Amino acid sequence: MTTALPHRPLTGIFWMLVTGVVFIMVTALVKYMGPRLPAAEAAFLRYAMGLVFLFPVLGTLRSARLTRRQWSLFGLRGFCHAFGVMLWFFAMTRIPIAEVTAMNYLAPIYVTLGAAIFLGEKLAMRRIIAVIMGLAGAAIILRPGFREVSAGHIAMLIAAVVFAGSYLIAKMLADEVRPAVVVAMLSVFVTLGLAPFAIPVWITPTGTELLILMAVACFATAGHYTMTLAFAAAPVTVTQPVTFLQLVWATALGVFIFAEPVDIWVVLGGFVILSSVTFITWREAMLNRQITPNANATKM
Repeated sequence: MTTALPHRPLTGIFWMLVTGVVFIMVTALVKYMGPRLPAAEAAFLRYAMGLVFLFPVLGTLRSARLTRRQWSLFGLRGFCHAFGVMLWFFAMTRIPIAEVTAMNYLAPIYVTLGAAIFLGEKLAMRRIIAVIMGLAGAAIILRPGFREVSAGHIAMLIAAVVFAGSYLIAKMLADEVRPAVVVAMLSVFVTLGLAPFAIPVWITPTGTELLILMAVACFATAGHYTMTLAFAAAPVTVTQPVTFLQLVWATALGVFIFAEPVDIWVVLGGFVILSSVTFITWREAMLNRQITPNANATKM
């Protein structure tokens, strides 16, 4: 059966903006908690607590009737995301918040290119320009070759690759199953994937740490749901450049909450990134008024 999916670029951009705000809250909470708990344990607790949000969608899960291929994709995504989450928790407590956010921009770049290579999405010139501008802005912030590369930076470099794989699989699944199912299955498989790494390094968490991780689970689950809505509304090459806007919020958070100094290079890079977001949003809006985009066809 072939199902035509609507192409709604402005809706996709809106949901990706919401996703950015929610994920910045996750970043703030993890940064505040600090490095006392091992990264694998903190990540496991976050996802294990997030399983409570599956209760409202149990009926949806039972009626999903997933194929063997979809089960395999969910498992592969869970493995990729579990590895990436461990690396992200490690980096988050060791390098400034703006740097983590900037380095995470590598994932959208890999996603956009991967969508063109593996999913057959068209990389129109306006999207290529927006991605290049965003990557240039991230490079200005990171200044490769002019600063020390720590273990936290290396962790984020690797995390970007595995997160890109997770997001590409999410895009494939969002075209086939309901967003609630995509989010729920991620929670299940990532929890299972993290358990073997968390148990050997287990440290008894405090009540405050449990409360923080519960809040992280709430915001992160909401973020994955809105991200899936964005993927379902528009191609990855439309929604991903919007994630660069998170840098502005992350920088403000670092200054006002964690007393991290503002780097002029972060400001300059952020301006370049914001320009790319403004450009792609405007171009998509203009084209949406002039023509009706061809819907992607998904064979099921």
